[in-house]
Amino acid sequence: MTETIHRRRIEVLADEPLIPAIVALAAEAGIVHYTLLPTAGGAGAHGRWRDDQLSGATAKVMLLAITSQDHAAAFIDRLAPLLESHHLLLMCSDVEVVRGRKFD
Repeated sequence: MTETIHRRRIEVLADEPLIPAIVALAAEAGIVHYTLLPTAGGAGAHGRWRDDQLSGATAKVMLLAITSQDHAAAFIDRLAPLLESHHLLLMCSDVEVVRGRKFD
């Protein structure tokens, strides 16, 4: 049977202009590997939104990272003060990964 290792999956949905700052916070927490995913649109507490490719005014991006428990906790602590003021969506979940050392 293939061995799996426990890690944390972090997902942050944010306005595109905030992504460099969020990536910097992730790096400070030891998270240097991540994926940025474009979004098409959605609906939330502030109503519907969609990606406006002409102006980028409402473009949102999802940052996805798989990391250790310690790095995830450090990132959450750094990001927490921005959640309300910047209308960020933060999701954390436990995952089992193959080749777990890639996600230290």
